[in-house]
Amino acid sequence: MSAVPVRRKVLIDYLRSAGIADDRVLAAIAAVPRERFVPDTLRHQAYEDYPLEIGEGQTISQPSVVARITELAEVTARDRVLEIGAGSGYQAAVLAQLARFVFTVERLPRLAETARGRLAGLGYRNVSVQVMDGTLGWRAQAPFDAIIVSAAAPAIPHALVDQLTDGGRLVIPIGELRLQELVRVVRRGDRVEETRHGPATFVPLVGRDGY
Repeated sequence: MSAVPVRRKVLIDYLRSAGIADDRVLAAIAAVPRERFVPDTLRHQAYEDYPLEIGEGQTISQPSVVARITELAEVTARDRVLEIGAGSGYQAAVLAQLARFVFTVERLPRLAETARGRLAGLGYRNVSVQVMDGTLGWRAQAPFDAIIVSAAAPAIPHALVDQLTDGGRLVIPIGELRLQELVRVVRRGDRVEETRHGPATFVPLVGRDGY
């Protein structure tokens, strides 16, 4: 067995011990080669549990955060999922293991182009990458069963809630620039149910309804 799969297994064992209980989420993370989503110079750190720089002032989130957000989104095999903040494409790849289709939005063209090529090269045919203001969602493809936001917002963007199905889930870090809290929103008709799930630190969400 090569070193990378061994490190991947160690990471899964760590995530399980850290409280990630959804076996489907753990299997999805185990299936994605995280080393392919970081710069070559950082590949030896790909399975450590901390964020890594990916260029353009952006980062790939630490695995435990990716696992926690994905678990909170409760993605099923029939779901259409929107991700805001494609970055390296790693979170989209994890979601693609679980969902029917993943739409991911990135505001930085160079990152979007790299993520698109990387995902295609790894055989992910159920992911679409677009360059646009993520705070506005992707109205042409709405509604979505789940929306994951991989950047921190000062408040919940109304456009994203509007693009959820009835029963749809939105997971987003909300708060100040240096520290946020993971918030889960479930749409119930014209109402929303909001729960909070601990501290997090993300790069800022930039756009009309972001920072």
